[in-house]
Amino acid sequence: MTMAITRADIRGIVGIVPTPATDDADDWRCVNSVNVTETEKMVEQVVDAGIEIVMTTGTFGECASLTHQEWLQFSACVAETIRGRAPFFAGVTTLNTRDTIARGREAIDAGADGLFVGRPMWLPLDDSGVVRFYRDVTEALPGVPVVIYDNPAAFKGKISVDAYQQLADTPEIVATKHAGGPALEGDIEAFGDKVAVLPLDSDWVRVAKRFPDRATACWSGNVACAPSPLALLSRAVLSQDWAQADDISEQVNWALAPQFGGDMSRFMDYSIPVGRGRFRGAGLIDCGPSRPPYTHAPADMVAGGEETGRRWAALEQKYRASR
Repeated sequence: MTMAITRADIRGIVGIVPTPATDDADDWRCVNSVNVTETEKMVEQVVDAGIEIVMTTGTFGECASLTHQEWLQFSACVAETIRGRAPFFAGVTTLNTRDTIARGREAIDAGADGLFVGRPMWLPLDDSGVVRFYRDVTEALPGVPVVIYDNPAAFKGKISVDAYQQLADTPEIVATKHAGGPALEGDIEAFGDKVAVLPLDSDWVRVAKRFPDRATACWSGNVACAPSPLALLSRAVLSQDWAQADDISEQVNWALAPQFGGDMSRFMDYSIPVGRGRFRGAGLIDCGPSRPPYTHAPADMVAGGEETGRRWAALEQKYRASR
């Protein structure tokens, strides 16, 4: 298979979307929780706004709480709705290597252009385990572009610079979704020319100013709240219009502040239901409830997520006409 997407193609906003749910999705009796109509609506709005890359089924996309059939139905629906208008990376994280590879094959058969791959997290993997896992996946799926999912909270540790450097020459690995923090700039400096290190949308302008040729993209979990300001942020960063980029970035950080409540570690423990509050507050789509067992969060955190959503809604209204 010839690589269709390379590191050079990873530019702009990598928009990670939720998996819209039916009204009964929070009940264990629910058989099919995927809201197909809202999925189609969500993808159309994100792509039409100009978000460059679409990615699915990470943490708040509920890869861990979808059944296999639901995951496959959702992935196929996203691919069919995009219709080749933007690259689509399907999340395929499972608890073991063989299931991840099997899902990867199914995702590509369903129309995905690449894969969003987190490592198994039942036990932590050391550097050799991380390298072996991603080499196994890329050996099994030659020519299939891969975005690494580097989330220390979910996967019980940060991928080290040494592990990244061992993987950097693997042509299938085109990007890594980074959690930010003190390691971000060092990781970009170490291998950002070979692997696109994706900062959060809120960090992008800061690191793009320092590494304009390497920080060519960011990830955003907010494109299903407000795609218009994020698409404009992308254009500003890629054209190095730093005045506009700074202005939009300041508003992005204003929008995000309430959901974190000043305690990122607490947010991470409840990020799925808090994220549902964010999408509900934004009102762009009917995201539905979160799926069991991740259905509960403290009331103050849900309220913070909803306020963040309302702030995103205000930004979407402000920027939609100018996009």
